[in-house]
Amino acid sequence: MDGLDLAKEVSTKRSYVWEVGERSHEPVAQVGVKDEPARFHVVAYDFGIKTNILRKLRGEGCRVTVVPAQTLAEDVLALKPDGVFLSNGPGDPEPCTYAVDSIRRLMGRMPIFGICLGHQLTGIALGGKTFKLKFGHHGGNHPVKQLKTGKIEITAHNHNFAVDPDSLPQSEVELTHIDLNDSTLEGLRHRNLPLFSVQYHPEAAPGPHDSHYLFKEFTKMMEEWK
Repeated sequence: MDGLDLAKEVSTKRSYVWEVGERSHEPVAQVGVKDEPARFHVVAYDFGIKTNILRKLRGEGCRVTVVPAQTLAEDVLALKPDGVFLSNGPGDPEPCTYAVDSIRRLMGRMPIFGICLGHQLTGIALGGKTFKLKFGHHGGNHPVKQLKTGKIEITAHNHNFAVDPDSLPQSEVELTHIDLNDSTLEGLRHRNLPLFSVQYHPEAAPGPHDSHYLFKEFTKMMEEWK
């Protein structure tokens, strides 16, 4: 897996719009609820994106345009989104230089939220480095600590690489979450720009659900940016 760019292999080959939220699976007459009205337009980079991420974004009031992994930043800006999402995906993040370049060009232009591979690519875009874990993190019930509040989240993981926290510029990047099993970095946030990411999977289905708040943080960030 070292040195393999698998994101461009599994990514969609063409852009598409996602319209189904987590509360849209059944007719309203049966479930009695609707998704939030679409208030934001989010462009989601598909590095191997999970369907439930798209459902969560739509459920929080986002109209989502999914684009291929190698989409240029200029093409994303032409879509005039309110925010950009960087998805999960397989493989080594370091060969995905096209994605890192796009992230750097988009940083500061609009809010950005990354998950898993999206988190690793964000770390590299911010000047950091990644490394391969000896065994990787997989499955549910991984305890992750919020460094600001001390709160513990029970989370789902599925990754073989991690961002080296010591490689990040501390003057620009705040470390937000760590894994309590091995102290690896699980989240970061830029101190000045509207950008944050997590290594774990807040969209995990059937759970745990402790991290669903991150999708609301993303929509709040887009609201404030507007």
